[in-house]
Amino acid sequence: MWKTQKQLAPRKKKNQITALVEDAVNKSNFENYSARTRDSLAYWAPDCIGFNLIEAVLCHICRKERPGAVLVFMTGWEDISCLRDQLKAHPLLGDPNRVLLLTCHGSMATSEQKLIFEKPPQNVRKIVLATNMAEASITINDVVFVVDCGKAKETTYDALNNTPCLLPSWISQASARQRRGRAGRVQPGECYHLYPRSVYEAFAEYQLPELLRTPLNSLCLQIKSLQVGSIAEFLSAALQPPESLAVQNAIQFLKMIGALDENENLTHLGKFLAILPVDPKLGKMLIMGAIFRCFDPILTIVAGLSVRDPFLLPQDKKDLAGSAKSRFSAKDYSDHMALVRAYEGWKDAEREGSAYEYCWRNFLSAQTLQAIHSLRKQFVFILKDAGLLDADTATNNKLSYNQSLVRAVICSGLYPGIASVVHRETSMSFKTMDDGQVFLYANSVNARYQTIQYPWLVFGEKVKVNTVFIRDSTGVSDSIVILFGSTLDCGDMAGHLKMLGGYIEFFMDPTLADCYIKLKEELEILLQKKLQDPEIDIHKEGKYLMLAVQELVSGDQCEGRFVFGRENKKPKDSKDTDRFTRDGTNPKSLLQTLLMRAGHSPPKYKTKHLKTNEFRALAEFKGMQFVGKPKRNKALAEKDAAIEALAWLTQTSEKNHDEDDKSPPDVTDNMLKLLGKRRRSKRR
Repeated sequence: MWKTQKQLAPRKKKNQITALVEDAVNKSNFENYSARTRDSLAYWAPDCIGFNLIEAVLCHICRKERPGAVLVFMTGWEDISCLRDQLKAHPLLGDPNRVLLLTCHGSMATSEQKLIFEKPPQNVRKIVLATNMAEASITINDVVFVVDCGKAKETTYDALNNTPCLLPSWISQASARQRRGRAGRVQPGECYHLYPRSVYEAFAEYQLPELLRTPLNSLCLQIKSLQVGSIAEFLSAALQPPESLAVQNAIQFLKMIGALDENENLTHLGKFLAILPVDPKLGKMLIMGAIFRCFDPILTIVAGLSVRDPFLLPQDKKDLAGSAKSRFSAKDYSDHMALVRAYEGWKDAEREGSAYEYCWRNFLSAQTLQAIHSLRKQFVFILKDAGLLDADTATNNKLSYNQSLVRAVICSGLYPGIASVVHRETSMSFKTMDDGQVFLYANSVNARYQTIQYPWLVFGEKVKVNTVFIRDSTGVSDSIVILFGSTLDCGDMAGHLKMLGGYIEFFMDPTLADCYIKLKEELEILLQKKLQDPEIDIHKEGKYLMLAVQELVSGDQCEGRFVFGRENKKPKDSKDTDRFTRDGTNPKSLLQTLLMRAGHSPPKYKTKHLKTNEFRALAEFKGMQFVGKPKRNKALAEKDAAIEALAWLTQTSEKNHDEDDKSPPDVTDNMLKLLGKRRRSKRR
């Protein structure tokens, strides 16, 4: 029996069970059930998912019930993956000749999701493990049986810690009915609810309103744009008003980014933000990108952050997908810049008629990239109508080549979403003001580095899933944070600057500190002039000020020299260069020789002349692309791209390569095995 097997142990942090459900379980004596049922219920644990119980139910269906597909509702990919692995080890459920086991999750590629709609071979039962996206978004026609665990991951908002949370929770009665309705859409069906009726009766009738479980930043901005009076008073009149702390958090945030003044009135920036159909912080980033004339990359970033992540992460190909994304990062410590390069590559591939192949080999969602493309057009129309964009596209992108300035604009939008990079002897951690230590999502390009040269990471979103994770981060320097963050305050001593109430502190020469303060004040005045009158050309009126800002953000070496106690952990860029150019070796020749020996075509190089009068090259082979760093001439740029390719393919790292090892790189064994296997498997 399922109860004699080991149940899935509760997670480190127990799922939050409502008081009503707990009371219902404690008060129920289940006297109307049989002795065997009461005995089984004694083993039922409401605070964890009973994988063994689900396995027993599926065995019963496969052995004794009529033919038909089975839809199993789980909380998220972690549980789906664990259950799938357990079922594959079962003699019946893991037999591919009798059971077709499929998964359905939002992060899967569309081509993989389509498999759940196909009919299985004769005498094979289809079992689909899905999240709550299968409640209403899709209909699988041949589903006859539904297994409902009674839980789903739901977004909530922790107003006290100012953090969105994504944790498993009990579903509502309406959701339970919706799940039951998935069975037998085109024929009679059955639903197995894996919880007692008393628990179902303790469920809320409907899901908690979105007003009570999400941050209120956008809503509060819209309330002010409608001129209906005080935000707090207006929301207090709702049928189910949100927490006053949640309202205050939203108002404080809008004041910090400059959308509201101290009297809660819309500023010039706030009026522009109110007409943009995006989160206020992304709207600010878009406006700043237009003002600083680096619009195109910022446009792509904002559109990308407004839709789902275009980078797919198939669970059985995590490493390959992560490597594909890291190739777009070009070692610049930015998920946002990786997104820009992925989109630009897609547009190039689309012009060449190879968009499908491009998305397939780089684990990208073509539908999401198309949605980004559509949003870009919408944002351009709105900003042109508002007068913030010049009619000449070249003028709007005059400074798009300046990556440091693009980072500064990203910071201006995402701030105060900022984490400090803390280096220790052998490790690195990240801390935020509200949460303390946080972690990077596994699919972030920054999660793949052992050291990050920047002292700060700005991020677009943080989510609490047992611990707090941050998504989509970009490394920024001290100068960027000082000039493009919020209010800058003076500390107790000369040369001491503070931000975010003292969470961020800088220590420098008093004269330099005064320069930063005055420069920031002048920049703020200039930006307010532009927002008040979009016709003003601040690049002419404040020419030298704008040039000074560009010089400061571009010239900061990013080592965090103004952060007390921080040691320079800037990685040595020359390590791979020394390894592959030792004894006069030409990395281009080494890469070509390697590929030719493996029976493949030589790499192709594409070189772009940057507006900084430098060259950036791209090496391409086997459907993979490797971007080098900007160099002063074309030959050096192509060599650097070849070095990037060799370093990635041989997995060069501080762990596996001895700096004192003077022998030539042993690439032939590893590389010929890697490429040879791919070549042979392709022939099959």
